[in-house]
Amino acid sequence: MTEVFDFAVIGAGMAGASIAAELAPHGRVLLAEAEDRPGYHTTGRSAAFREECYGGPDIVPLTLASGPYLQDGGFLTPRGGLYVARTGQEEEIESFLERFADAGVTIRRLNRAGLEQMLPGVLPGWDHALSQPNCADIDVGGLHQHYLSLARQGDVELRTRHRLVSAERDGAEWRLDFGTTGEVRAAVVINAAGAWADSVAQLCGARPIGIQPLRRTVAQLRVNPAAPADLPLTLDLSGDFYFRPESGKLWLSPHDETPSEPCDAAPEEMDIALAIDRFQNVVDWEIEAVEHKWAGLRSFSPDRLPVYGFDPVVDGFFWFAGQGGYGIQTAPAAARLGAQLASGQDRDAMTDALDVKLYTPDRFALPVA
Repeated sequence: MTEVFDFAVIGAGMAGASIAAELAPHGRVLLAEAEDRPGYHTTGRSAAFREECYGGPDIVPLTLASGPYLQDGGFLTPRGGLYVARTGQEEEIESFLERFADAGVTIRRLNRAGLEQMLPGVLPGWDHALSQPNCADIDVGGLHQHYLSLARQGDVELRTRHRLVSAERDGAEWRLDFGTTGEVRAAVVINAAGAWADSVAQLCGARPIGIQPLRRTVAQLRVNPAAPADLPLTLDLSGDFYFRPESGKLWLSPHDETPSEPCDAAPEEMDIALAIDRFQNVVDWEIEAVEHKWAGLRSFSPDRLPVYGFDPVVDGFFWFAGQGGYGIQTAPAAARLGAQLASGQDRDAMTDALDVKLYTPDRFALPVA
């Protein structure tokens, strides 16, 4: 006999695990993961930080609403953030400050002396900085396991090696075919498939939004002097790099956004070389070795805002995708909001102030595929 679920969540990364956990009290939930284990792709390759300005002013409300949940759960470790800028970038600094003036974030302006205290060895020409004292490291693995645990406690059925092969709307239900692993029925499909979100949409007869996977590269370096344990997350105001310490090493990214097909992303040597070149123009530290390197896919909608809500054309198809590089730091509020929208529950203290119109799929005016 075919099993019937109220919600079938496609994808068990941070997005899928979190919304499945939030949906558990409101019906029977299937959490279907195509890979051997949850979080293999983007979630397992996150640079693991919470930065209040990340994603822009329209993402800030999700970040701030998620903060107490992350803090109370013990998933944050204070780090501090530092945007650095060269002489001649004064207008960019003013524009950045103006952009976030009413967003509710905490930013402090530093001169060269203040910058030198926070970033020892900074080279001449980098004379401006913006400090973000509320920036923190995130225990991504711990948060992901937290949501998977909550899901299990709520009787969510996690099934790995369950790749969706086809989907058909049959009356008030979906008939979902997972190939050799079988078929189920569900009232609502939750599309939390990350880089594969548009592919899942097509399987369900919905028009793709244009969720674009972008490759992001990170290298772990051994540097001399060793990266200070209290070094802040350091970002280029122009968006050309970021780096932070990790267990005596340094994680460095060229902040690349290379369009990619959905795949098991791998780093390119050119991106590693670009990151190193940019880093060597910021500080006078010696790079002794590149110890490890990896890449992940960050998926964005056309306007770079996430997509939460029912498809305006296809019944029972719910978008929970396009969460870019901020999907970890916004996970608590996003999952709570998504579950409320999908299950018809009232908003609560965490989500009441969020402007859902910013994130609805209706903004793309999707016609039938």
